[in-house]
Amino acid sequence: MLIRARAPVRIDFAGGWSDVALFTEHSKGLVVNGAINRYAYATLRCESQTTQDDSVELQRILDKSIRIYSADFDTFIEADDVRQLEYDGNIDLVKAGVRRMSIQIGGFDLITQSNAPPGSGLGTSAAMGVALVSVLGALKEATYLPYEYAELASTIERHELGILGGKQDHYASALGGIHFMEFQGEEVKTSPLRLPPQIRYELEKNLVLCYTGQPRLSGNIHQNVTTAYKSADPSVRDALETLKATAEATKTALMRGRLTEFGELLTQNWRNQKKLHPSVTNEQIEQLFKIATAHGAIGGKACGAGGGGCLLFYCEPTREHSVRQKLEDAGARVIDVNFDFDGLQMWRVSNY
Repeated sequence: MLIRARAPVRIDFAGGWSDVALFTEHSKGLVVNGAINRYAYATLRCESQTTQDDSVELQRILDKSIRIYSADFDTFIEADDVRQLEYDGNIDLVKAGVRRMSIQIGGFDLITQSNAPPGSGLGTSAAMGVALVSVLGALKEATYLPYEYAELASTIERHELGILGGKQDHYASALGGIHFMEFQGEEVKTSPLRLPPQIRYELEKNLVLCYTGQPRLSGNIHQNVTTAYKSADPSVRDALETLKATAEATKTALMRGRLTEFGELLTQNWRNQKKLHPSVTNEQIEQLFKIATAHGAIGGKACGAGGGGCLLFYCEPTREHSVRQKLEDAGARVIDVNFDFDGLQMWRVSNY
């Protein structure tokens, strides 16, 4: 039997960084983001089908080993027992999921894959974590609410693996849709932005998402920004406050259908992202922004922590095709996306 799950990645419009735990301890974080139709997939395979040789089936049932394969990195590991899984830089997120979910049995395979680029800034690791806890929970016959999947996946990254980051990615992946999110300490409030169809269609048409071809190392950038914040750098603290104000304004612009203003707010957010640390941008990113702006982009920002990965632009209604073409001419890869409103989905396959 196969247990499968898929969880969408997200594009963040405004307020990113303000959801990071270090910052939410002292001040409320505000974020606007949207889940998109690029997914992280997790498959758990338990061999329970009938075989001609009963001894083969019995051997499989008694088998306590675990096999994990990451299709994205073409990496395979095998352990004779769950307790042998050690963090060594190879597929640690999957190992951490097995540990945190208190999986005591073996005899199964885990396969992970994503159709978002590596290091894209789209929250792929969070989406993978959400998909993982879904299939592992199903193995335990446990049932969770969407926010519980998000919290479990966030806990795995932050507490099992010590990854610096916030919760917006996990909640976007578990819930789907376009949301305004508030973060205070460990508390999270999510409010869906139910845009009229014509506003959503126009938004989807005029957004251009491109991959720079350079995966970013978000851990390094997070450490840089964290160090600057802890040193009480006033420019960093001011930038974080402006990012939150931008998220509030972005929420209002979307709800009122003011999409040109929305595009301008992307740039406002980007300016303040760059104030957090010089590593948030680089020469290639700046050049792609110049190209997009010159050919019809109203505004834009880097996704996630920045430093590489994906860039998001909102374009003039009749010029997005020109922006797409010029970005591709410059070596970027344009990714076609629509919003995902389903969030985490899990299903079983009996015959395969």
